[in-house]
Amino acid sequence: MSELLKKLADKLNICTIFTYGCGTIKTTVVSDEQLRFFIESFGYDAKNDDEIQRSLDRIEKKRWQQAMDAIYVVTVDDKAFDIVLSEEEAKGNVTVSYALEGKSDFKPLDVTFCEEEKRNAYVKLKGNIGTTLEPNYYDVVVKTVKGEYKTVLAVAPTQCYALDKKGKEKLFGFAVQLYSLKSRRNWGVGDFTDLENMVDLMADSGGDIIGLNPLNVLQHDFPETASPYASSSRLFLNPIYIDVEKVPFYEEGDKDGQAIWFAKEKENIDYTAVYNAKIRALRNIYARVKANDCSDYAKEFDAFKAADTGELHRLAVFQAISEERVKLKGKASKQWEESLSSALSNGVEKFAAEHLYEVDFFKFLQFEADRQLRLVEKKIKERNLVIGLYRDLPVGVSKDSAEFWGDKYLYMQGSGAGAPPDNYFPTGQKWQLGAFNPFELKERCYKPFIRILRANMRYAGAVRIDHVMGLSRLYVIPDKGEEGTYICYNEKDMLNILALESHLNKCVVVGECIGNVAGGFKEMLTSRNIYSLGVLWVERKDENGTLKAPHEYEAKYFASVGTHDMPPLKAWWYGTEIGIMKDLGLFTEEEARGGYGWREHERRLLLSALDNERVWPEDRYRHSDYLYGDGYPEGIEEAVHSYMAKTNSEVFMLQPEDIFQSMKVQNLPGTDIDKYPNWRSKLPVDIEDMASSEAYHRNIGAVKKWR
Repeated sequence: MSELLKKLADKLNICTIFTYGCGTIKTTVVSDEQLRFFIESFGYDAKNDDEIQRSLDRIEKKRWQQAMDAIYVVTVDDKAFDIVLSEEEAKGNVTVSYALEGKSDFKPLDVTFCEEEKRNAYVKLKGNIGTTLEPNYYDVVVKTVKGEYKTVLAVAPTQCYALDKKGKEKLFGFAVQLYSLKSRRNWGVGDFTDLENMVDLMADSGGDIIGLNPLNVLQHDFPETASPYASSSRLFLNPIYIDVEKVPFYEEGDKDGQAIWFAKEKENIDYTAVYNAKIRALRNIYARVKANDCSDYAKEFDAFKAADTGELHRLAVFQAISEERVKLKGKASKQWEESLSSALSNGVEKFAAEHLYEVDFFKFLQFEADRQLRLVEKKIKERNLVIGLYRDLPVGVSKDSAEFWGDKYLYMQGSGAGAPPDNYFPTGQKWQLGAFNPFELKERCYKPFIRILRANMRYAGAVRIDHVMGLSRLYVIPDKGEEGTYICYNEKDMLNILALESHLNKCVVVGECIGNVAGGFKEMLTSRNIYSLGVLWVERKDENGTLKAPHEYEAKYFASVGTHDMPPLKAWWYGTEIGIMKDLGLFTEEEARGGYGWREHERRLLLSALDNERVWPEDRYRHSDYLYGDGYPEGIEEAVHSYMAKTNSEVFMLQPEDIFQSMKVQNLPGTDIDKYPNWRSKLPVDIEDMASSEAYHRNIGAVKKWR
């Protein structure tokens, strides 16, 4: 790697060397080919030293070619920005005014300027703001003797929104995959009414939080693309969660009872059958809504559409185009495809006008999904849950998505987000999710990021930022390759925007950071009042795998036994996922033997930890090591839940899969539906039967001894 190439990569925040963990820490030096690929994807030339030098000169000149950045993200106690002026302007009168973003009542802003740097006939001034500003977004105008310049000032609190526990010392709740909920009344997939019922169950049990998988809309025409982490848009909801029978103008004849019965009888979720049954019913309902356009419900729908700032329309048009493409079944002309290939293509407006009914139908789906989720929030307030919904924001978006179609230049071109090998996923992960271009994102004043935060904080008391390290750096892999490197974002800006939106939306923030985590990153999250995940299988004290004791857990943790990427407790005990990976060829015989050997060691460590904390139920003390044919320890779920409930962590999340002894692995990272039925497992027990089950009462009782 030449020094010149390395310098250019550094200027563009492309990592030239990085470490990752896979048993032992390894270091990778990124190849010249990889660096050139990412440099060129940012619009700079790097084929030879002459091109590299010209690119470096271009970067150096860029800041001097504009007076101000598009946005300055600051904190309430450190408010400063810079401005580039000609020497003549800098010597003259400079005044600054401000107003809340979008407002017209500008007022003088107290700013003290000092010279930072000179270049030719230009001066860069640093402006220190003396006026007290509340956390918010402000339009700022700087006037000089030669003209005026505008920017946006985002003033953030120093920390994210603080959790108000309302007098309770420690909280607990459920981590739920909404689609997996079974009930005698739903249509084969958990829905928003099931979620309302879970709120009641949680409140009756003394809990205060329900954690959810991402609820974002997926591909309309391919329901089996079921990963909630590869959405079509992180701004909108998945219509599959609509309780169709709760929609105004529903009629019993809308229900395809036979299709639903067959879907519910299947071992795994049949997304195609359930989704199509719901869409057929919702089309019937929508026709009645249109026929009753003077009803209060129709007027509410009209108001929902009128409030759209463009994103809803783009999603609806994208879905209508996708549906039309499937109808044509490959018969569409190349010209037709090209005319609709992105939101800016020349045929989109005409298509939308010609398919207004279909476009409005997709808007209707979002309206009803939003209305039903709002009813869940209403129930949460009625039952006085401290946090309520704990939503999940995915790190990226599918490249076959409305987001990507609507604004593809906002994203890295020819590459996608993933993760290098680590202790949990030794082969690495190629998610191929669209990743924000950090330079384009700032030029847009971070508005796309802000919109996504707001959409997922809506109706939520807490939000989990999937792969929160992505706000600092994200591992990106070329589409035509298996290895990538880290692309760095403006960590300070991203975290300040997160804190500001957390404050404005009164939403607690949790950062998922399992895997390759830079030194000091978790401590930095804590300093910003961002909670981390405290997962039993991850919280270890030494290389022997000794589990941390409850008193060694951090207070700023949302603690849990596992995650959706890990097997439920009983499946973990038997090493179910090891056998699956061996059968799929992802583990060799030797690796599988090693995995089973380590799991046996881990079981001993778990039993020892439970003994040390004296958390076994009084009527179910363990009577052996359960290692050679003694089966699954009776009472171990209660013991483990007591152990986790004892931790210092302010919040503990139980998983129903652990309580009801599920043997299904919800998601096997690194696999797709062709190898394993990810995101399709149903809970073993109907919601209606949970409260009356002995397993539920015993486990909730075990938790409430300590919370």
